[in-house]
Amino acid sequence: MTKKFESASIILPIINETQSLFETVNVIERTCCSGDIREYLAVICERTTPGSLIVLEKLQGQLRGKLFIHRQVLPFIGGAMREAFALAKGSHTIMMSTDLETDPAVVSIFIEKAKQYPQAIITASRWLKRGCFHGYNPVKLAANFLFQKIFAMLYWTDLSDLTYAYRIFPTALLQSICWEELRHPFFLETVIKPLRLGIEVIEVPAVWRARVEGESQNTFFKNFEYFRIALRIRFRPKNKILSKLDWKRENP
Repeated sequence: MTKKFESASIILPIINETQSLFETVNVIERTCCSGDIREYLAVICERTTPGSLIVLEKLQGQLRGKLFIHRQVLPFIGGAMREAFALAKGSHTIMMSTDLETDPAVVSIFIEKAKQYPQAIITASRWLKRGCFHGYNPVKLAANFLFQKIFAMLYWTDLSDLTYAYRIFPTALLQSICWEELRHPFFLETVIKPLRLGIEVIEVPAVWRARVEGESQNTFFKNFEYFRIALRIRFRPKNKILSKLDWKRENP
């Protein structure tokens, strides 16, 4: 297992974000110790807009060698994250968005918790006290609450937010799991597979705010696809989850 926090790789998936991308990075740089961030992995695709690429170019100059751009090969958001997981070089990896729906100020909290619990996954929850939703569709909010309860019961966990795509992981763990989802259900996969492996998951509160630029790449009815991966993984043998069957032995 990962014995201590050394540095973080931060994944930044980018399609049409500009000002929110710039603000995301600047908040992280302002609130975190410089030595805690090893790298930013910006993942782009054929649909990434020229405006986003201009912001990335400016950020590369500002960050002086800490920002790396990767053009994804696998499709969709799950593909982007899976490729970034394989590229990460920090002891820990942060999965987030660049549209400010994931509050970048929480990154410093993630890192402090990872220093205390380096073997655990630290995940943001919108349902904890001091966490909340701003600008969330009421119907989607009710469905989200119901989904969280169903998934928590299915996996015998007291976690309150299993679908939020905002987490810090030990990188060795990420690179040892066989990932399969390509679309948004990948975000649920990133917590239920570690749960099946017995990995500790710790929640911290976070505030979700609706994005102010660009368009979401997820639709309401696509959320029902989460049930497919939840049921598929629930009773899967642990040796079918790890890509390295001896991961725990290699990382004592």
